[in-house]
Amino acid sequence: MDIVLFNVTTAALMVLMFKGGLALVGQNTLTARRIPWAAVALTAIALGGVALQLCWSGAMGAFDADPAKSGWWRVVTSVFMQNGGIGGAAWNIATLAVVAAFADWFWGAPLTLGLFAAGILLPEQIDKLWGQTSHSTDPRNFAGSSGATYFLGATLAAALLLHGGADQRLGRAGGEGDRAAAAKAVRIDRLLAFGVPALGLAMWFAQENGHGLVSAYGFVLGALAWAAFRTVLHPDRDLRQAPRSTVGALTGLVGRRAGKAG
Repeated sequence: MDIVLFNVTTAALMVLMFKGGLALVGQNTLTARRIPWAAVALTAIALGGVALQLCWSGAMGAFDADPAKSGWWRVVTSVFMQNGGIGGAAWNIATLAVVAAFADWFWGAPLTLGLFAAGILLPEQIDKLWGQTSHSTDPRNFAGSSGATYFLGATLAAALLLHGGADQRLGRAGGEGDRAAAAKAVRIDRLLAFGVPALGLAMWFAQENGHGLVSAYGFVLGALAWAAFRTVLHPDRDLRQAPRSTVGALTGLVGRRAGKAG
C-alpha cells in the first residue's frame, strides 16, 4: 500500500507540473511554437541510454550512481540510465520530453540545459548543507532521470507564479469585458504554482519521497533564475514572430507521410 501511495503522489506532482507548464506557455499556442531542440537533445540522450542498456548488460554497473563504486561521472551518467523496467523507463522519458519542451519554450535552450544540469548536480550538494549526507542503499535510487525532470518542472512552477500564465500575458484570459474570468485564471495559475512546492514538501516529510524534495529545490532555483534572467527571456517570441519550423508543421509533415505509408 505504501508503494502504491508513493507512486500516486509522485504522479500527482508531475500532473501539477504538466498543468503548470501548459498554463505558462499556453495550451493553444503549442503548434505555433518552434521545435524545442534542447528537449529533443535531452530525450535523444535518454533514449540512447536505454538503447545502450539493451545492447550491453554491463551498462548499468558502469554508469549508475551506486555509492559503493568510484567514478566522478556517475552522478551525470546515472541520470540517463533507467532502472524502473519498461513502464518506468517509458514514464521517465515521456515526462522528460514534455517538461523539457515546456522549459525550452519558456527559459530558452541554454538556460533549460543549465537548469537541468543543476537538477543533476545541486540536490546532493544542498542535502550536504542540511546534514543529509547519508547515501541511499536502495538500488532503485542509483539511476533514473526523474529527479532532474522534477527539478526542472518545478522551475516552471516558480516562473508561473512570478510571471503569470500565457493567457494573462497575451491578454486573452477573458479580456476586459470579463474580469471575473481573468481573475479566476490568475487564481488557478497561482494554485498550480503553489501546489508544486507544497505537495513536494508534504511528500518529503510524509514519505521521504525525494521527488518532492528536489521539486522544492527546483522551485527556489526557478525563482532565482527568473529574477536574474527575466530581462532577456522572450517566451512569447514565437507567437509574435513565427519561427521557420514549428511543432504544428512538423506534426503535419509526419501525419502526411504516415498517411502515404498507410
